[in-house]
Amino acid sequence: MMILTANWSYPTAIRFGCGRIAELPDACRELGMKNPLLVTDRGLADMAITSLALDILEEAGFGRHLFSAVDPNPSDRNLAEGISVFNKGGHDGVIAFGGGSGLDLGKMIAFMAGQTRPIWDFEDISDWWKRANADAIKPIIAVPTTAGTGSEVGRASVITHSDNLVKKIIFHPKVLPSVVIADPDLTVSMPPFLTAGTGLDAFAHCVEAFSSPHFHPMAQGIALEGMRLVIKYLPIAYQDGGNLEARAQMMSAAIMGATAFQKGLGAIHAMSHPIGALFNTHHGTTNAVCMPAVLTLNTPAIHKRFDQATSYLGLQGGFDGFCDFVQRFNDQLNIPRALSDLGADPSRLEDLISLALDDPSCGGNPVPLNQDNLRWLFEKSF
Repeated sequence: MMILTANWSYPTAIRFGCGRIAELPDACRELGMKNPLLVTDRGLADMAITSLALDILEEAGFGRHLFSAVDPNPSDRNLAEGISVFNKGGHDGVIAFGGGSGLDLGKMIAFMAGQTRPIWDFEDISDWWKRANADAIKPIIAVPTTAGTGSEVGRASVITHSDNLVKKIIFHPKVLPSVVIADPDLTVSMPPFLTAGTGLDAFAHCVEAFSSPHFHPMAQGIALEGMRLVIKYLPIAYQDGGNLEARAQMMSAAIMGATAFQKGLGAIHAMSHPIGALFNTHHGTTNAVCMPAVLTLNTPAIHKRFDQATSYLGLQGGFDGFCDFVQRFNDQLNIPRALSDLGADPSRLEDLISLALDDPSCGGNPVPLNQDNLRWLFEKSF
């Protein structure tokens, strides 16, 4: 097996490799943290990997400070509680630990703890991020424990507005964590269903970035290789959770997907954001259910580029072969075929269409989105 250990600096400083969670105290010292707060979700709070991280911090003299009141789709209420704990504890930095929910909320606690304006003033619209006091943003270390979201290398977080159940993307360049510790050992305990859902989130990021009409050749290349890694290694990680090569390659693919979608996302995410906000579905699994219909809609705009890519991906039949593969891939990983199987209610169709049209991901879809084609996408996916 290839030795999958390296130090990367793209797009931020990444300490990648098995066992590197032991370097967490070094990362704290590097950023000047003396009293960090580890932020994770409720499901991870009592798990062995979280205890390991807290043990390492405590033994190095950084205390044992944990905030875990984080929902699967984190909200402004979770954020307010986290900021209160951060400020009352006199913390000087955040260790965002876990999957997308823990990472996203941890980043927002570090971002908002020193701000005076409400979080919605920093939504990813135009240059609203310039409203923030950049000097008040606390340092962030990201430690992913799943392989999918890629939030560890992202400049934004997705937060649900509790009053109207709308997901908002909050952006600032300094929300990009300063150090990432990507340790595949931390992902071994993921159960198969979560391995599949998070892995297909990474796949959706790569597919949508590769499909986006925007000009970003670097992201295009990263998205292509990210797809190849998921196609090859996700079934292995799903069947054999202890296969560290597969876990490491999937962790790489997750980082690649989130780096690539600087080029743009599209209808898959425009649909999954409101579905997740209204029905609390798992984000990556929702993406996977939506993908077949979105590929069909986008066929006129993307079939040629996928025709060129499929041989590299190890698939036959050009774009049509890729679409056939996507449904087989979902089935192989026991992904439901319909949104209703995830608990989404088709009676909210008009609300979903309206919310999807307002989602910023719409702008990266290769076929312009409107009420009619979004209605078709939702009906097809239900």
